Amino acid sequence: MSKSIQINLRANERIYINGAVVRVDRRVTLELMNDVTFLLESHVLQPEQTTTPLRQLYFVVQSMLMDPANAPRTITVFQEMHRATTASFTNETVVTGLRTVGGLVATGRVFEALRTIRTLFPIEDEILAGTSRAA
Repeated sequence: MSKSIQINLRANERIYINGAVVRVDRRVTLELMNDVTFLLESHVLQPEQTTTPLRQLYFVVQSMLMDPANAPRTITVFQEMHRATTASFTNETVVTGLRTVGGLVATGRVFEALRTIRTLFPIEDEILAGTSRAA
């Protein structure tokens, strides 16, 4: 049995639920009573924000949630990008995280994959800035 989840939204905030975009006009609490795929607006990357390999991969994964009808086609793009992105990193934490992401996507746990990728952003930022402390 699934348990419900309450989500608090501010005025004009959007949430993506099973591919639909919902915007509220005032502060509201939504209670989702069954299993549903959702993404909060604050976790959505816009195309112009996909400036790094991990952010580009995140964008592809978020597309699976936001446009479930095209998810079968998007998975092919993900697989190719995931393979290339994993091969481009030598940082063990990032590579391990990306392996986890691949497993999560393969088992349909796309939301968890997004969360995992987000935790890797600070490490990627350090690597790209040349300040990485880990190999």
